[in-house]
Amino acid sequence: MRHSAASIGAKIILYRETIKHMSPNNNKNKRGVETASDPFLTRLLEFFEQRRDSIVETICELVEIESPSDDKVACDRIGQVLAVKFGKLGAKITRHKSAQFGDHLQAAFESKNPGNPMLLLGHMDTVYSIGTLSRMPCRISDGKLYGPGVFDMKSGIALMIFAIEALLQVDGALPGNVNVLLVSDEEIGSGSSRKITENLARQSRAVLVLEPAAGADGSVKTARKGVGEYTMRVTGVSAHAGLDPGKGHSAIVELARQIERITKLNDLTRGLSVNVGVIRGGTRSNVVPAEASADIDVRIARASDARSIDRKLRSMKVVNRHCKLEVSGGINRLPMERTKGVAAIYEKAQAIAKNLGWQLGEAAVGGGSDGNFTAGMGIPTLDGLGGVGEGAHAIHESIVINELPRRAALLAGLLKDLS
Repeated sequence: MRHSAASIGAKIILYRETIKHMSPNNNKNKRGVETASDPFLTRLLEFFEQRRDSIVETICELVEIESPSDDKVACDRIGQVLAVKFGKLGAKITRHKSAQFGDHLQAAFESKNPGNPMLLLGHMDTVYSIGTLSRMPCRISDGKLYGPGVFDMKSGIALMIFAIEALLQVDGALPGNVNVLLVSDEEIGSGSSRKITENLARQSRAVLVLEPAAGADGSVKTARKGVGEYTMRVTGVSAHAGLDPGKGHSAIVELARQIERITKLNDLTRGLSVNVGVIRGGTRSNVVPAEASADIDVRIARASDARSIDRKLRSMKVVNRHCKLEVSGGINRLPMERTKGVAAIYEKAQAIAKNLGWQLGEAAVGGGSDGNFTAGMGIPTLDGLGGVGEGAHAIHESIVINELPRRAALLAGLLKDLS
C-alpha cells in the first residue's frame, strides 16, 4: 500500500494543526525556533525545525514501503530507495548480497579528515507482514506519527539521513568519515549480517545505534541484555494409549518435567531469565507421544553468565531413562554492558543534550540489538538514539513528532564531537 505525495502532505497539514494546541517549548527564540547554548547546535536545531515536515514525510515514505524480514523482495525495495537517498548526499553505496534475506546496505561518506569512521547502525526490516499497512496506516494523531515500523526503527533511519544532510549544509562538510549500515535481518537474529556489522565495527572509532529511545523521556540505552535461543527436543516411545499404555514412554511428560527444571534456572537478581515460550508435541490423543519440543528464550545481563547457562541447559539429564534429550541453539547476542567506552559516549551525548535544553537519561533494557555485537567486541557503542515513542511491534506503534528535531540535533552533534 503506497500513499501519494498529496496524502502525505495532508498528514503534514493535520500535524501542523495539532501542534497549535500543544504546550509551547520553554527554550524558543522570538521566531519560535528552539535554541541551544552552543551556536553550532542552535544552527542545527534551526535546520531541523525548518525541516520538521520533511522529516515526517520521509518517515511516512519509509513506513509505507513494507519490509518484513522474511520477504527479500520487499526488503530490497526499501534498500533501493535508501540507496538513492544516501547516494544523493554523496555516499558510496555498497550492497552486501544475501540470498535468503534482503541485501544489506552500506553507505560510506568520506571526509577530508583522516581517521577511522563513525558507524551509524540500524535495520530496514520490520516484524510486520505485507498487508499490515492496510490495517495500521501511517497516520498522525495528537502530535504522534503512527504506523508499522515507525518506532522500530524507520524514524531512526530518517534521523540518519537528515543528520548527515545537516552537517553537510550547516557545517559545509562532514567532520569525519562516516559509515552507515542498514541490515535486513535484525528482527530475526542478524544471522546473515552479523559478520558485516562486526567487520565494519572493527574499523570504527565508535558506533551509534539508531534503535528507538527508551521510555517517554527519550533515554538512550547504555546496557542491553544478551539473548539466547535454545530448543529442547525429547524423544520417547510411542504406544496405543488404550491397548498398550504401559509400553509407551511419553515425550510430553518428560518435557514437562524438564520445563520444571528449566524454570528453576531463573536468577532475576542477576538479570538472568529463562523462559519456555513455545511447546509442541504428540500426534493424536490416543497415542502416547514419541516426540515433544520446547523453544527457550534466555536473557543475560552479564557476559560471564553466558557459558554457565549454556552448560546447565546442555547438561540436563532425562528423568525417564527410556527417553532421549537433545538441546540445540545458543547465545546469539552477548549483553551490551556499560563499559567505560559506552559511558564516555553517553557523557558526551548528555552534554550535547544539556546544551539543547534537556536532561538526557540512560537506561538498561532487556531486548537485544546489533549494538550488542559491537559493544561485545569492545567498540564504544551508544544505543537508543532513534525516535521517542512507544508500541514497538504493536498496533499502537508510534513516535512523538515534536521530539524529532532535537533527536536529529543530538545525533549530528555527536557525529561532530566524536569525529
